[in-house]
Amino acid sequence: MFKKILIANRGEIALRIIRACKELGIRTVAIYCEPDATARYVKKADEAYLITPGPLKGYLNIYGIVALAKNVGCDAIHPGYGFLAENPQFAEACTQAGITFIGPNSNAIKKMGLKNEARKIAQELEIPLLPGTSPLSSLDEAIKAAKEIGYPVMIKAIAGGGGRGLRICYDEEALQRQIPIAMSEAKKAFGDERVFIEKFLEKPHHIEFQIVADKHGNIIHLGERDCSIQRRHQKLIEIAPSLLLTEEIRQKMGEAAKKLARAVGYDNVGTVEFLVDENLNFYFLEMNTRIQVEHTITEEITGVDLVQTMINISAGEPLSIKQEEVKLNGYAIQCRINAEDPLNDFLPSTGTVTAYYSPGGFGIRIDGHVSVGYFVPPYYDSLLAKLVAWGRNWDEVVRRMHRALSEYIIRGVKTTIPLYIKILEDEDFRKGNFSTKFIEEKLNNLIYTEEKEPFDLAVILSAAIVAHSRV
Repeated sequence: MFKKILIANRGEIALRIIRACKELGIRTVAIYCEPDATARYVKKADEAYLITPGPLKGYLNIYGIVALAKNVGCDAIHPGYGFLAENPQFAEACTQAGITFIGPNSNAIKKMGLKNEARKIAQELEIPLLPGTSPLSSLDEAIKAAKEIGYPVMIKAIAGGGGRGLRICYDEEALQRQIPIAMSEAKKAFGDERVFIEKFLEKPHHIEFQIVADKHGNIIHLGERDCSIQRRHQKLIEIAPSLLLTEEIRQKMGEAAKKLARAVGYDNVGTVEFLVDENLNFYFLEMNTRIQVEHTITEEITGVDLVQTMINISAGEPLSIKQEEVKLNGYAIQCRINAEDPLNDFLPSTGTVTAYYSPGGFGIRIDGHVSVGYFVPPYYDSLLAKLVAWGRNWDEVVRRMHRALSEYIIRGVKTTIPLYIKILEDEDFRKGNFSTKFIEEKLNNLIYTEEKEPFDLAVILSAAIVAHSRV
């Protein structure tokens, strides 16, 4: 087993990995840029080092991070998610330095990293796909292909993810206008401007299967998550297991996911994503070769610690569970608590957290990195915490999550908490009647009256003390 792991990430996922390592008796090394100097994960790691250059480029400095890991005696690096997590060059740099990359091998990352290549592999395996194209070479080619596929179509970045470089077009005029925008966004986000188009499903469910594969040829899945509650193709609320799937469809999709993983020689934790229509037809979307933000709810319904599993697999250990032993117990919901203003088109919110109270009780879990005095910087993803609820059945988990959200207090920045309370009260959501269009269709009905911050002398004094300590 590893003796010391460097965590090439920040925020709540860095803290999540630190906790897993402590339970395994492994020392941890955190890295941070100046905005994170006082962050909780930095304090909880056994060692922490400032990295450069700048608040963003520091976390993307492949050779600087690997050199640091080597110099401080680390034998492994965990990339978390985002930043370098799905960068095959980073995985290769770790290997060349004699450091274990905690994730799949670089060949699997390469094969699944480009969406058009992933589509080719899925097609060869006869896994259902939506009609689509190869990378486009011209606007005329796009127009011709869209006519053949039939509108609406979706422009997608070859190297895309997180909703970036993605545009929906309902006619030719929109296609001509949106392709240059999508290419520019893809170039900025991924360094690759290539795009392709794919048939757009109007109201599908976004279903993903959790894959776990070791280095000995064993592959299992841990069931699915429904990630349909999203805005601008970025997930907000995730559910496990899906309310939509029958046991027969679950088995078919799980086997398709395992088949794809086996075909690319996958050897760690990963996620195979699908779109499912109202007739339960499913279509391969993409594969994420890393731990997912929403891994928490799979852990809650299976009892499998996915972060520790990643570490164990990378250390060469075989899987400790067989497919027939996987049992899905109850339901879990995750709400991403983002520093965003739902009343202002989800505009990111920055500032100092002046009051913080987290919910608790039976069946409640929080993965977060926020406390009073924490300054929400403008440089990173807006995720502050992940609130997770578990229940024996759907009704119980909805009621438990609603109660927990009602207890949650974060002052000083706008958050998505009030929106989630309204979603959990929505009759269609409670009945499981939702798709990827839910937020778009329901937003006007989900508008809430913003709660005013109370005059609280303790909060004001706390903020003043924090401000003075910073000076």
